[in-house]
Amino acid sequence: MKISPTKVAIPVLAIALLASGLPATGQESLLPEGFGDPAPAPAPTPVPAATPRPGAVPTAAPSPIIQPLPGVGPSPTPTPTASPTPLDPSELLRYELPESAKRSLLIVGVPTRGSAVVDASGWGDADGRFLQTLMRRLDAPVASRWLHIGLRRVLLAQTDTPTSVNGADFAAERAWLLIRMGESTAARSVTQAVDVENYTPKLYQIAMQTQLATGDAGGLCPLVGTAREVSNERGWVMAQAMCAGLGGNPDEAGRLADAARRQRVATGIDYVLAEKVVGSGAGGRRAVTVEWDGVTQLTAWRYGLAMATASEIPEDMMRTVGGHVGHWSALSPVIAPESRVVFAEPAARAGVLSNAALIDLYAAIDESGEGTSGIRTVARDLRTAYVAQNAADRIAAMRTLWDEPGLPGDNWSRMILTARAASQLPPSAELVGDADRLIASMLTAGLDRAAMRWRGTAAQGSLGQALLALADPNPRVRFSGDLVDAYNGTGAAGDARRTQLFLAGLAGLGRLSEGDIESAAQSYDLAVGAENSWTRAIAQAAQNGEPATVMLLAGTGMQTPDWRGVPPETLFHIVSALRVAGLEGYARMIAAEALSRS
Repeated sequence: MKISPTKVAIPVLAIALLASGLPATGQESLLPEGFGDPAPAPAPTPVPAATPRPGAVPTAAPSPIIQPLPGVGPSPTPTPTASPTPLDPSELLRYELPESAKRSLLIVGVPTRGSAVVDASGWGDADGRFLQTLMRRLDAPVASRWLHIGLRRVLLAQTDTPTSVNGADFAAERAWLLIRMGESTAARSVTQAVDVENYTPKLYQIAMQTQLATGDAGGLCPLVGTAREVSNERGWVMAQAMCAGLGGNPDEAGRLADAARRQRVATGIDYVLAEKVVGSGAGGRRAVTVEWDGVTQLTAWRYGLAMATASEIPEDMMRTVGGHVGHWSALSPVIAPESRVVFAEPAARAGVLSNAALIDLYAAIDESGEGTSGIRTVARDLRTAYVAQNAADRIAAMRTLWDEPGLPGDNWSRMILTARAASQLPPSAELVGDADRLIASMLTAGLDRAAMRWRGTAAQGSLGQALLALADPNPRVRFSGDLVDAYNGTGAAGDARRTQLFLAGLAGLGRLSEGDIESAAQSYDLAVGAENSWTRAIAQAAQNGEPATVMLLAGTGMQTPDWRGVPPETLFHIVSALRVAGLEGYARMIAAEALSRS
């Protein structure tokens, strides 16, 4: 469908709409911000970044995202700058900040409310050049929704700048990875966590990407003056004209835009979109019509300025870019809910949108009555799943949502959508047949305590029982190899890979004895003892108490869009390292997700 940001999505109190009448349970999401208080320790010797399969090392950078500047062609690699020396602030400042307002490059990121996923020392003593290489080589998306969430929180976190890198350049690398993950607003937050006086050429380049990804042309204006002093990129040349227009100086804007057109800084639709931004400012007198005829490629420049000017992007243009651009659209508040929902469910599967955000969107559609009949039907079924008076109606609505024809194979977005509705259903014999999916649904939102109420209801050897064994919040719980055998015969139905994933999760969480691990690994052909540079690096980072490094290395081990590309041995090492690094909550949810989606 076309992206048509023709009306701003109104703020909604979706939880109030959908959850009205629900009893309060006090159940909070398992992972609101993070776990553990790791201490810094010596870093491992830098090793090459790893790919999903143990032993494989990438030889090329990830596929580029859509380019930020006018024209078609591969996206430029962010230009590195000397580290750790920043640019001379005297060359950049337009005004002097009071000392109390200045932010140090020694610690960069977004402060969090409550406990963060990692503290300031999350990178430990890891070499910054090693970390930047990992970030640059990580080819998003990652298979796990929960790993995506954890990685986003680590990249956002306010952390000490590692050794051997400049804080602004390191922020740029973090934001660059977030953009490729589809996390446009998070990426912008990271770039804005650095004072403009400390910006480097690399950070200016990535900051433009983040503003385009969020459709915020006005966000370029605080940067354009100093950016032009250190960069000759065409985007900043055009930004001068756009910002003059947005600042209410139409004559100056017109002069700059006309000069840029004569110099062929931008042509075709790239110039037309910029001219439309110029004309949208106070006193703007340029009426511009955007035509996409003859355009064969959507770029970040075209996407960002189209969003900024409420210009409709044709559906075929969206097919020329990666899924991360759809995630940008899912996060955009300027796109109407009924248009945004087509991007929202894939974004939720990836980890970009939460259960609550997805509910917000459908609640707005239910309230407005806009959208296709199919979308409105989903919204009504969702409301029934949350507020119907009896359990039979609620579970019937959930089944309808889960089993809708045409959904992706794992219907994971619908499991996310019904998570809190599932948590409101009391365990009962009548719902034994739905226990597996109800438990899986709750765990998509980290509702582990609500899920554990089904311990006595889930059938022996079932998927539900296996999920509860992995998700149990009691760190001292232990099981025997008989549980793996029971799951192999029932829940996995003899599927060797699914049994291997279950065994990998239990072993990584330390929920089997060493003897049971060894015996079961031989029985089910799971090579948990295999080593390579990646397994050694992630294990060492965990032992050193570097949870941020562990999360990043986990991402490099799971850079595939589908769980089918994740070897069970890789899952074992990721779950084990997260647990040792103090991130057991993420380890449990990733292990459970692997089983649910396999």
